[in-house]
Amino acid sequence: MSEVEIRRSTRRKRTVRAYREGDKTIVLVPAHLTRAQEAEHVRDLVARLDRRERRRAPSDDALVQRAHELSARWLGGRAVPTSVRWVTNQNSRWGSCTSVDGSIRLSHRLQGMPEDVVDYVLLHELAHLIEANHSKRFWALLSDFPHAERAKGFLEGVVWQQR
Repeated sequence: MSEVEIRRSTRRKRTVRAYREGDKTIVLVPAHLTRAQEAEHVRDLVARLDRRERRRAPSDDALVQRAHELSARWLGGRAVPTSVRWVTNQNSRWGSCTSVDGSIRLSHRLQGMPEDVVDYVLLHELAHLIEANHSKRFWALLSDFPHAERAKGFLEGVVWQQR
């Protein structure tokens, strides 16, 4: 569990708030709360933040499961990755695929992005297990995915914003 810093405030009257600042959890509480009330709020809010972060960053196992679901639905189950995992060393690509061994890597920068965007990148890499290049046949594999254009636009906007 990460470090929890509690900040009591006489100006704060009713609301209790928590957020993450790096590896630390900051909890803002009204000064009038008892220690027992404070402890209860801290426990509940930290648990809520943990759940939210798990939803934002599915585990590698969850990525593998999602890859199989996407392959079955959009690629007729033809793309079968041997591994799918998050990586922190991809800062210029959203994902990559090694078709020789069937491994797929997604950039950690996708974590927290809309599910359709992550699905698109994952589906894009899955399609590379069938077609290694960006040929017409490759793009035809992705043509039925309804969120492709919106996802590409979203990712282009992220890149543009980072300039």
